[in-house]
Amino acid sequence: MALLDIHVLGSPILREPTRPVDEVTDELRRLVDDMFETMHAAKGIGLAAPQVGRSERLFVADVDDNPLVFINPEIVLAEGKAKGEEGCLSIPEVYGDVERAARVVMRGLDREGAPMEVDATELLARCLLHELDHLHGRLFVDYFSLLKRRSAMSKWEKEKAKYPALRRALISPKDLADQHNEEAL
Repeated sequence: MALLDIHVLGSPILREPTRPVDEVTDELRRLVDDMFETMHAAKGIGLAAPQVGRSERLFVADVDDNPLVFINPEIVLAEGKAKGEEGCLSIPEVYGDVERAARVVMRGLDREGAPMEVDATELLARCLLHELDHLHGRLFVDYFSLLKRRSAMSKWEKEKAKYPALRRALISPKDLADQHNEEAL
């Protein structure tokens, strides 16, 4: 497995719609594994293919130690409303309240290409909807009021200098430990 760079706000791929996956291949399963590793290293709960520079219609999520893979996801049911704070691995240090469906039933294919359906509420529902938005080129800041969006973008302007290539490069815990051992010599 490998850590992937995470594209940040300003990278064009984050605004492009994805394309459906025609076949679940070994290469796609490797991508899924790399996305999980990247998401966990970044301390996130969801990661969509565009965030790692890919155009496939897929995302991974892990809420409460329940790892899920959604390939070609679609909403079967969305009901109720709930407001909650969100952040995004592609817009570090920017957070804000977003109103989303309180309950969502989503269907798609799993890592092996088998049909699946998940009935989610609370944080899992919010996560699934947030990641699905990525597959349509939408970001959570798009839901903000004009004033809130301006404030968020002002904060992002200060943060984005840390990502000159519009990508976040992550360091694995093992590599970090190796670096510290080398520095001690």
